[in-house]
Formats: sequence, C-alpha cells, structure tokens
Amino acid sequence: MAKKRSVNVVTLGCSKNLVDSERIIAMLGEAGFDAAHQTDEPTDIVVVNTCGFIGDAKEESVNTILEFCEAKQRGQISELYVMGCLSERYRDTLKTEIPEVDRYYGKFDWPGLIGDLTGNVKKADDASDRRQLTTPSHYAYVKISEGCNRFCAFCAIPLITGRHHSRPIEEIVAEVKELVSQGVSEFNIIAQDLSSYGLDLYGSHRLAELVDRLADIPGVGRIRLHYAYPADFPHDLLDVMARHDNVCKYLDIALQHISDPVLKNMRRHITADETRQLLAEIRKRVPGIHIRTTLMVGFPGETDEAFEELMEFVREQRFERMGAFAYCEEEGTFAANNLPDSIPEDVKQERLSRLMTLQEEISMEIQQQKKGKILKVLIDSEEEDYYVGRTEFDSPEVDPEVLVNKTRTLSPGDYVDVKITEALPFELIGEPVEHTRQ
Repeated sequence: MAKKRSVNVVTLGCSKNLVDSERIIAMLGEAGFDAAHQTDEPTDIVVVNTCGFIGDAKEESVNTILEFCEAKQRGQISELYVMGCLSERYRDTLKTEIPEVDRYYGKFDWPGLIGDLTGNVKKADDASDRRQLTTPSHYAYVKISEGCNRFCAFCAIPLITGRHHSRPIEEIVAEVKELVSQGVSEFNIIAQDLSSYGLDLYGSHRLAELVDRLADIPGVGRIRLHYAYPADFPHDLLDVMARHDNVCKYLDIALQHISDPVLKNMRRHITADETRQLLAEIRKRVPGIHIRTTLMVGFPGETDEAFEELMEFVREQRFERMGAFAYCEEEGTFAANNLPDSIPEDVKQERLSRLMTLQEEISMEIQQQKKGKILKVLIDSEEEDYYVGRTEFDSPEVDPEVLVNKTRTLSPGDYVDVKITEALPFELIGEPVEHTRQ
C-alpha cells in the first residue's frame, strides 16, 4: 500500500478560523490524507490558515508563513499552502512578496484547496459541515453565521468576510446533535455578530429561537454565547438565557467605548445612554450573568476627557471579564480613509495600561467574592497535582480556570461541584464536593 501523504494544518487567529480548519482536516482525511492539526511531527504538506484582523495578527501570520518557507527550503516539507483572512485580503501582495508558497487561497476557498490537493473536483465541491475536532473531546465551537453588515469605522472584518449570512437553524441543530453523539457537551456559539442571526434568512432575529432549540437537545450540558453586538440586540434572548440552566449566564458583547462622540466616530449605532440601559436590562433579566466585553483606547478623536469617561464607565459597570486594545489603523476602513490617526502611540499605550490596571483590580475583587461558594466546574484536563476546569462563566483559552485538588478521581468532561477555597487573579482553587455530574 502507498503511504498516505501527511498534512499539518496550522491555525492562527480566532475560534472561527479553528472551525474552518477542523472542516478542512475532516475533508482531507476523507480524501485519504493523514491530516493533523498543529502537529510537531514531520509532514509532507503544511496548510497555514491565517488571521488578518489587526496589525499584530497580520505580523504573526506573515512570520509563520516565512518560518514554513524556510522549512521548505531545508527540505523538511515539500509543499506549502496559505489560506484564511490574510490571504483573502492580500493575496496578490503575498504572491509577490512570498513566492515560495505553492498556492494562496481565500478564506472560503476550501474547494480550491481540497481540489488542488486531491485532484478530485467532486470531492472538493463537497464542503460539508463534517469536522475533525481539535479541541478536547467534551467541548466544541459552533459557528452559526459568517460575515458582518455593521461596517464599524475601525474594523476590517466586513472587508475580509463579506456580508452577514446565517446558517439555517435546522443545519445547526443537526450539527450539535452529531457532536453530542461524539461526546461533546459544551458548545461555544460563535459568530462575528450573534445579534444579527436570522435577519438575512428569516427576516427577523432568531438567536433566541436557535438557543432555545439547542438547549432542549439531550446531552447539551452548556451553551455559551460569543460576540454579540450591542446595537439592535435581540432582547428575547435574555428570557431564554434565564429559563435554561444549561445556557451559561455569560455573554460576550464588545462595547468598544462609552463616550458619545467616540461611539459616533466609530459608527457603532448606539449611544452611551442606550449602552447603559442595555447592560442594566441584561443584568436584571439574567441575574448573576458574567459579561465579557472588549474596549478600545486611542481611537481618532478620543480626548483625555473621553478616556476618563471610559475609565469611569469601567468603574461603574465592574465587568466580570474585560479585554482592551489600542487602536491600530486598518487600511480600507472608514477610519483609515477619513479619520487621521492623530493620537501618539505612547499616549495610546499609557491609556491602555491604566485601563487594564483598573480592570485587574476589579477582576480580583470579583474573584475574591467566589471564595466559599460551590460552583459547577467542567473538567478540561489533568495535571500532576490538580485537575483544571472551568465554570459556566469561563470560556476556553480566554477566561480564568479552576484548579481542583485531587481528593477524588475525575476525568476530562466531568461536571463536578467544587467549593472554592482560594482566589487568585486568573485562577480559582477548590475542593470537589458531592457527586460528579456526567
């Protein structure tokens, strides 16, 4: 028998890219390849799935491509292919600047990649939703839509992914049922814009209906929601979140700023008062919810007063989870074309440091409030001295973990009640109690 050709699929960027890579790996496996994800083992072929969201991500993607170009020159790999967001946006430039790559593809050109590797056009056209999970077997990401219609002044996502388009409810339900049959119990629902789900297909918001349907599927232990948009938020979702125990009291909703002039310049389609009203309603209708948000400093026109207003907003809201970044001009966006990037980089970084220092203090206070409480924890992995898990308030990779002392035998995928005995800035420590919930 001829030896299978081996492929290493390398994913950069967000979990949405990871889902794309999982589908590519599945299709390559069905086509007879030995396909793996970010393996350290030598392979014949490497496919780099790039990110092109902001400057740092683009730099990481280019550096990764160059590293594999060097590996190809040394004879360690025979073929190198590049796809994803960076390739979607800068394909012609990349071809000129890095010609050592065998071929470049756009973000959604899976048929082109699979067809070229397999020589089978029919198989290439079968860009199915079958996936080879790269996450631990008990959790998965489920992408319910692609693209974005918002066109915020700073954001290049619509230029990369195109207009928003939703997947049908029945298709998503079928995918989740299939993943449950494979042992997955936690589902992280992702999209560029959850809030717009269903508008293009059904003419109305359908996120609440979708989450309601998914929560009723036997075996679905947790549903967590990522990347809602504050303007035109689907308020009926809140009733669904409050009603279902297996819908995490967690919402990832990027707010970006609170100053009205900055929000207007950002083209966010929401005011400071409307933002506060939304947050108050979310907290009222879903008691105990943890809100994750992202904020931006240094956007063109952000005065000292506007930044201080943002600081006061964070003190006032006490977000359970918050990230922030300094504005970086992205070519082709409204801001790049119309709003000069006039704030010095050292001012941006000083503001970013102040904002994150404030948030670290708030986060530590919120962590301390969990001491003595019993929280349901999903075990992700086992270390020598403890198990590592997460509460419903913690998304993989980005949020705090729970270190569970080894007073009982547990396994990844177990749900266990844990009494929190110690709180650290990015970790909780606890002891398992009662029975393990499967």
